[in-house]
Amino acid sequence: MRVKWTVGSHHPKLLREFLRKQGVSRKLLAKLKFEGEIWLNDDPVRVTVPINEGDQVIIEIPPELRNEQVVLSDKPLDILYEDEALLVVNKPCGVASVPSPEHREDTMVNRVAAYISNKAYPHQAVHVVTRLDRETSGVMLFAKNGFIHALMDQQLRKRTLDKLYVAVVEGQVTPDYGILTFPIGRSQESIIERIVDDSDAGKPAKTEYWVREVRKHLSVVDVKLWTGRTHQIRVHFAHIGHPLVGDDLYGGHLKLLQRHALHCRKLTLAHPLTGQSLHIVADLPNDLQSLIHKNNQKY
Repeated sequence: MRVKWTVGSHHPKLLREFLRKQGVSRKLLAKLKFEGEIWLNDDPVRVTVPINEGDQVIIEIPPELRNEQVVLSDKPLDILYEDEALLVVNKPCGVASVPSPEHREDTMVNRVAAYISNKAYPHQAVHVVTRLDRETSGVMLFAKNGFIHALMDQQLRKRTLDKLYVAVVEGQVTPDYGILTFPIGRSQESIIERIVDDSDAGKPAKTEYWVREVRKHLSVVDVKLWTGRTHQIRVHFAHIGHPLVGDDLYGGHLKLLQRHALHCRKLTLAHPLTGQSLHIVADLPNDLQSLIHKNNQKY
């Protein structure tokens, strides 16, 4: 993959510092020295050369090999967006995001690995930027190589990458807008379950929500995460007495749905190379549409 920049004003004196400012890590700089290429105004150079405003800088990121321990899965992949840097897919419920001892052969990583292998892309390693719980459906973001992954991680740390969820919760949520800030920690009784924990062990968590529809026994809410704690949405809504429909781990009932009613509907981010704002949407799956409207009308 080639990445190109134009040197602007107030730039560092040396190419090395310029590249570091663009997010190129020391590890990647070392790799470029031996396996990749670096050009300044179409001439191959070392990173110690001086640069001037208006110079054209190009790097050729060396190919990445696939982890041979990742089993290729031929299960379908619903692609929402793809370009040279990013791959965004619509994850179905019931499929884990990444391999584990319990899920080795059919996770989203396995499916993406098979896809990029079949496409014979130069970068065969799978880079997960955002992951979802196994029963959560919706938008999931992958980077096409390690450099793009590092740039997207910066957006995650700066909270400039937004994920908007749709949750269907039990009961009528009031008020119709709120911000939940209960700290979250591990349950001492389970390695999976999380709890609201006001002790020093609890980590800060912030969940913003908007009630979009209220039924007799449930509410449909849009949810934005300001922090990324495990099971954050599920724990926060259970704590205020409105567990997700189908979330029996946190007190929800399975009568209406056999999985927790949570879907990552929209991803908003700045493209890591162009800065262009991207808004990627995954429609609600049929089970949640049916749960909400009973007549398959879209939310």
